[in-house]
Amino acid sequence: MIRCGTGYDAHRLAPGRKLILGGIEIPHDRGLEGHSDADVLCHAIADALLGAIGESDIGHHFPNTDESIRGISSLEILHKVNSVLDRQNARAVNVDATLIAEAPKIAPHIPAMKEKIAAALNLETSRVSIKATTNEGLGAIGRGEGMAAMAVATVETTN
Repeated sequence: MIRCGTGYDAHRLAPGRKLILGGIEIPHDRGLEGHSDADVLCHAIADALLGAIGESDIGHHFPNTDESIRGISSLEILHKVNSVLDRQNARAVNVDATLIAEAPKIAPHIPAMKEKIAAALNLETSRVSIKATTNEGLGAIGRGEGMAAMAVATVETTN
């Protein structure tokens, strides 16, 4: 059976944090605030995958009250989500994600992001699509106060 899920995540930008997107550290004057590395792209993908198999979101699986996972890499989150899929006899088939941010430029980093995400999900890089857009100056994201990401995931199950 083929199933589909969607995911969305948003985080504020904060000084003194590294900017991690798609598992890649990107030079920027601020990073995303969060309990983990706050990688909005990986978080949206994780939620899309979990949604495709009818699971609760990443906040349930990786609660921000769990100090043992403070600072966890979102690539590790994707790897663990992939294990959840495996336990439910499911596997990721395709991921399509969009990052929404005013700065910095993301396009030069997309090939490396695709490789990292594909490896975490045991997929060919051709099955991971990452796009980037701005919010055209509108709202908090448009003012450069944060970033967001949306994702759709296709999953194949045997049950």
